[in-house]
Amino acid sequence: MAAATPVKTTVTELPESRVRVEAEVPAEEVTRRMAETARRLGKDLRIQGFRRGKVPAPVVIQRVGREAVLDEAVRAALGRWYIAAIDEAGIVPVGDPSIDLSAMPASDKDPLTFTIEIGVRPKAQLGEYKGVKVAKREPAADPEQIDAQIEQLRQSHARLETVERPAATGDFLVMDFVGSVDGEEFAGGSGRDQMVELGRGQLVPGFEEQLEGLQAGDEKEVAITFPDDYGAEHLAGKQATFQVTAKEVKEKQLPELDDEFASDAAGFDTLDELREDIASKLKEADEAKAVQDFRQAVLDAVVENATIEVPESLVEARAQEMFERMMHSLSHQGITKEAFLQISQSTEEEQLEQAKPEAEQALRREAVVAAIVEAEDLEPSDGDVLDSLQAMAAREGMAVEKLRDRLEKDGRLAELRGDLAARQAVDLIVEHADTSG
Repeated sequence: MAAATPVKTTVTELPESRVRVEAEVPAEEVTRRMAETARRLGKDLRIQGFRRGKVPAPVVIQRVGREAVLDEAVRAALGRWYIAAIDEAGIVPVGDPSIDLSAMPASDKDPLTFTIEIGVRPKAQLGEYKGVKVAKREPAADPEQIDAQIEQLRQSHARLETVERPAATGDFLVMDFVGSVDGEEFAGGSGRDQMVELGRGQLVPGFEEQLEGLQAGDEKEVAITFPDDYGAEHLAGKQATFQVTAKEVKEKQLPELDDEFASDAAGFDTLDELREDIASKLKEADEAKAVQDFRQAVLDAVVENATIEVPESLVEARAQEMFERMMHSLSHQGITKEAFLQISQSTEEEQLEQAKPEAEQALRREAVVAAIVEAEDLEPSDGDVLDSLQAMAAREGMAVEKLRDRLEKDGRLAELRGDLAARQAVDLIVEHADTSG
């Protein structure tokens, strides 16, 4: 927060929901950061008369040079000063900033100044926001979902029975195989008693289709071409042949949908009781979704009544943010941006274009919520903040005090308060919504 990292700011509004923030970091703060940097650099210095890692900051600055230490200190602290400046200026940034760092302080008595230009959340002129008329649906269990869950349970209790007939889609084939490329067997290209479900797409494209029609004892040569993006690079794009020997054909036997199945699969006396239990759980899950759907519908109705100018540049910046967040989330699943674009058969530009309507609506919602917070003078109580911190601390497995200190150090405590105020704003319009008729 600004109190932890003092930065003075002056904000100038620019066209198209952009601002210029002129930030000034006090000389004392710059000097403190220089001292921290000097102590860090001093750990690797060997200077006669001082133990390693115990070289005083002034000596390090003298040896390394003030300009070099200052440059390193600014590089390390600029991100934190930027957050402090944004917090002090009271703006909500959208997109990447343009930062212009002015000349470095000439002496320890001079402040450091820098300028930020960035898009900010647009402003909304509220229309009617209390008493908007929105239909509220009742939570329900979709019969198709009930059938799907029962079928899934049925599939999980299926048995495989050996049959004396040619293999077809949906059957399981037990086989031995030996693969070769250019007449030479390759590592990982052979297996014994391997079972594959035909039609599921577990093997290289084109392989499973050639196994259909085989029955126990049959032998067949299967020819395929490995995809260009195949995981094993030494096989990618190459043609291969496999000598396949079919050993067994197994057919999936599904249990009958009756009371006995309900008892064996889930411990219910009758199939009707099983269906009722699934329906109850689906309805319970849908209750939370129905509430969220209603809150969103009420907010969108209020957005429709408001006047908001959203520049195209801001929409593009938010779409980019959304795309990058999605890529970051997918990266945790081991999916790269290149892989995602290949799977979706699209370019990054096409993805950004598709995201624009959602990005624009998100900006409109945020603008309206901020306007309601201001109009109603909403502010979370200390108790609300503590409750939220306790919930977050429990999820992250850490002490509340430690979490609070971390959020304050990172300048995110004000963000938490803002999120809670936004929730209060939506609570207010939902409470006053008209659901009649």
